[in-house]
Amino acid sequence: MATFMDGETSWESHSYTSWESHAVSQQACEAADYQTGLEIHGRNDGGLRISLEAILPDDILEKIFSFMPIACVVRLASVCSRWYRVVHSRSSWTTALPQKPWYFMFTTSDCVGGHAYDPSVRKWYNITLPCDVKSNWISSSSCGLVCFMENDKRNEIHVFNPLVKGWKSLQGPPGGDNPDYSALAMFANRKSSVYTVTVAKSKQVPGDFLQWEFSIHIYESESCCWITPVREVFMGWRGGDESVVCNGVLYCLIYATGIVGTADFRHGLIMYDLSVRSHGSSLKRNSIPVPCSLTCGRLMNLKDRLVMVGGIGKPDRPDIIKGIGIWELCKKEWREIARMPHRFFQGFGEFDDVFASSGMEDLVYIQSYGSPTLLVFDMSQKQWRWSVRCPVPKRFPLQLFTGFCFEPRIEASC
Repeated sequence: MATFMDGETSWESHSYTSWESHAVSQQACEAADYQTGLEIHGRNDGGLRISLEAILPDDILEKIFSFMPIACVVRLASVCSRWYRVVHSRSSWTTALPQKPWYFMFTTSDCVGGHAYDPSVRKWYNITLPCDVKSNWISSSSCGLVCFMENDKRNEIHVFNPLVKGWKSLQGPPGGDNPDYSALAMFANRKSSVYTVTVAKSKQVPGDFLQWEFSIHIYESESCCWITPVREVFMGWRGGDESVVCNGVLYCLIYATGIVGTADFRHGLIMYDLSVRSHGSSLKRNSIPVPCSLTCGRLMNLKDRLVMVGGIGKPDRPDIIKGIGIWELCKKEWREIARMPHRFFQGFGEFDDVFASSGMEDLVYIQSYGSPTLLVFDMSQKQWRWSVRCPVPKRFPLQLFTGFCFEPRIEASC
């Protein structure tokens, strides 16, 4: 493993309350040290003491803050009440910060704390999430907000911003039945606090091993209520735990139950237009086949492009992974973007048939469940790169690691 980490800088642990300054922006972060005590000397002998904070208007402060990494901006909010107000204002400067998406990795399965990776400066930060969620809960994120759903009864949902305190709890979709599988997806509006949460449920029909009930439930934050526009019965196929919203369309991966379908088509993709509140044609009939035999698939929205990261199965053993590919959906046809080079695939060590992967903007994160090692793929540069070594230790052989990708946006609120 160490051979693939050569040349990487060592990681640093940062507390959420202090946010140690980055080396690349040390001068910018030193603004937090002088607070309001700078002196401007006049031409007279007595000198003139003027507070720089007092003469700078809010828009100038916003402009200065906009050149700083998000970690420094969070730290500046603790300098004084005025800077806190400027940092947390809803003006447009926070939306213009050139921030790459971060990846949060849970420390343990029972702890809300973990470490977040900032690819811009290649550092990890110690962060405690604002509410009590577990690493095995289903998650989704959009525009700085993260949504978590409890994994057993699926009736508890939390929405929050990982960088600020406070969260909102949602009552789960109506119905009361415990599905066998659930997929969670979230889409937020960048210009407002409005967001949409979707839950796709799949439950086996009692007494019939071939039929699965599939339903889609939609929550709108504006109306604070759920609707269920889709109820359908699949024959030989079921829903799973993978879905995403892209360009107003909900995409869900479906899985062959092993009774109907061939080994080459163990997965499929269904889509539903969220702007249509009535369900007409069959989702399964209009499904899209996957590009090849997959051990697993992970869906993500990258700049309004539907991207899938999948484990490629062996021809004679489709349940055994031989590599990892990345595809983009273009007019119902899959276009291959990249395949993970073998040296990176080997760098994970023992790689399971299923793995964690999420992404935003131009970045795709891939993580093995059995290791805290994190690999990053840049879609724009077609470049693979290891992250700096994560400070999360592996304490015992069967320890599992997982995480999620999110946009670091201070102004996002639920």
